[in-house]
Amino acid sequence: MIDRRTFLAAAGLTLAAGAGAQAPAFPSRPVRIVPFGTAGGPIDTLARIYGDKLAARWGQPIVVDPKPGAAGIIAADFVAKAAPDGHTVMMTLPLTHVNHAILQAKLPYDPVKDFQPLSMIATGGPMIVTRANAPYSNLKEFVEFAKKKGRMTYGTWGNGSTAHLLCELLKRQTGTDLVHVAYKAEAAAHNDLFGEQLDFVWANPSTARGHTQGGKMKPLAIAATKRVSTLPQVPTFAEQGFQGFDVESWIGLYAPAKTPDDVVQAWTSALRDVTAMPDVQARLTGYGFEPLGNTPAQFMERYRADFPRMAELIKAAGVTAE
Repeated sequence: MIDRRTFLAAAGLTLAAGAGAQAPAFPSRPVRIVPFGTAGGPIDTLARIYGDKLAARWGQPIVVDPKPGAAGIIAADFVAKAAPDGHTVMMTLPLTHVNHAILQAKLPYDPVKDFQPLSMIATGGPMIVTRANAPYSNLKEFVEFAKKKGRMTYGTWGNGSTAHLLCELLKRQTGTDLVHVAYKAEAAAHNDLFGEQLDFVWANPSTARGHTQGGKMKPLAIAATKRVSTLPQVPTFAEQGFQGFDVESWIGLYAPAKTPDDVVQAWTSALRDVTAMPDVQARLTGYGFEPLGNTPAQFMERYRADFPRMAELIKAAGVTAE
């Protein structure tokens, strides 16, 4: 016979071992990636590229589920409130976690407390572009034209976006009258540029390259520390004598806060490996980004460094929340 205490102890050990054995490995069901922007946009496209690689690695479907609106706030809020199990993550730009945190008096989410950084997969900068038939081909000619014309309108993918901030800084530095129009998607702004409803727009290097090769768009400058291989003929702002425009953007993935460490590690390892794949690197560089694939700690270090830089840019640009 076995006494009651021994029986309960043995039963407890058996149950614990059984529970541990039954705990499903991550991922145990389809994974959702919520990209910044709309379907068909640059981040949505990248999310699908990564989704295909992750599905092959994990043996689970990867669903790319855009939730556009409010310059990424709707998407970020959705992910912040998702179950912290790694099955819902966000692929985004600094706008949702840095710019909004500085500009917006109140957000439905906390950019730090409600999220777990996974990996910053790439860095890069946007380009200022115009129609191919515009009577100017560089920033100096653009500024001269703008001063003569007077009011000029431009489009970006959101109020408070890096592109918006940089253009407001350009406006202040040059004394030109540049009026911002915010769009939900980069492509919508480009359509209005081609329809002559806007004078110029901002674009990611990938879309700028496609439209440039198609004879519809003319890039004037890239806001980055160096030129990009996809459009090597496009000089930086600094090369053209304009300072303060080397604030590079990034693409990163976040999970909800309190996601288990082993799940975070699974994501970080997978994102690092996918980013290192030659075909993915080719797609990232083709889009004008520099592949990275860092750790959560390195991601947070960059995030903290971006705050004072972005706050300084926002102050210099004179931008306020709408």
